[in-house]
Amino acid sequence: MNQMVALVIIIAILYIGDIVSTRTKAWIPSVFVCAVLFLVGYWTFFPADIISQAGITPAIAVMLMYLLITNMGTLLSLRELGKQWKTVVIALAGIAGIAIAVFAVCTVLFDMNTALVTIPPLVGGIVSSLIMSKGAAEAGLVDLSVFAILIYVMQGFAGYPLTAIMLQREGRHVLEKYRRGEWKEYSPQTEPNKAQTTTVAGEEEMPRFFNAFPAQYNTSYFKFLRLAFVGFLAWWVSDLCAPLVSISPFVLCLLFGVIFTSFGFLERQTLQKANGFGFAVMGLMLFIFDTLNKATPEMLLRLLYPMLVLITTAVIGMFIVSWLVGKLLGVNMPMAFAISLTALYGFPADYIITNEAINSLTRDAKEREVLTHHMLGPMLVGGFISVTMVSVVLAGILVSYITPITG
Repeated sequence: MNQMVALVIIIAILYIGDIVSTRTKAWIPSVFVCAVLFLVGYWTFFPADIISQAGITPAIAVMLMYLLITNMGTLLSLRELGKQWKTVVIALAGIAGIAIAVFAVCTVLFDMNTALVTIPPLVGGIVSSLIMSKGAAEAGLVDLSVFAILIYVMQGFAGYPLTAIMLQREGRHVLEKYRRGEWKEYSPQTEPNKAQTTTVAGEEEMPRFFNAFPAQYNTSYFKFLRLAFVGFLAWWVSDLCAPLVSISPFVLCLLFGVIFTSFGFLERQTLQKANGFGFAVMGLMLFIFDTLNKATPEMLLRLLYPMLVLITTAVIGMFIVSWLVGKLLGVNMPMAFAISLTALYGFPADYIITNEAINSLTRDAKEREVLTHHMLGPMLVGGFISVTMVSVVLAGILVSYITPITG
């Protein structure tokens, strides 16, 4: 197949997924649609290496992972996390609920490798799924390599509608109290909306570490260079530590992204400002779907039962733990459960679903401001903690415990 033909086909599939997700207001996830279309393609006329033929090779995908995970670290603000400490606790509790429930069920019904491969994708997104899929493939566990991707694809199908229902319940509760004059957490009349101080020009200024250099030298290439350098340091430190302890370079990418942003070597959202974020996500998404070329109909039938059981188990586990912890912290059950559910999809789905819930509840500008202040911050922080931060760390740790097949 010609390279450009392959590229047009696979990007068209991604776009069809976006269209369906938009038309259904995210009730049908785009990754689910794309996965189905790729499977149909692989089972009919797609060459098995259509992604590589289009130009997205494994080496390019690994490079994009280094850049994206380092960029994730630039999003972390310890000050913002401090203000949302209850959200952080609930998100971590939900992750603990997933891990405990999955380990318990796998002990009885499946095996330890299944538990190890399942947990990071259930509390994360593209990156953690890819780490576990790659680790399972290297251990010779082809079924589990595909399973990690299927979990990522299917979990949002459970998470999106459940989150929408929980946010609708929480929003109606808040509006009832606000309309009766009993809502004290935030009021547009008493706490005016603060204007944004960041300007477009300000976003392009040199980061603090390079203040001595003129701003015009902060080009896209310089942003890529700094991200790549931090990614290189993560790989180098991981390699240095290898004789003593196994540390995933991707975990260090996340950590170094936070550290190097804190002292001004990187700016927040470096990859977005370098105009590379969209391409990086597209490349990783395609590499994710490339794993499905190993998924035969027989394999899917084998994996359907454990997939449904473990996703259901994870949802029940996070519900029980987040409800109990939310009760202790004075957070309503719907809000606590919605925060935990962000582990199943993360950003930008958490932003989109929250805004859709707010828009469906009221058209009044002040009421929407109240709901936004109450729900959007916790949802974004919850998704960041689980998907962006904890899942990558978990994947980096658990992937080293996968037991390879023998013989």
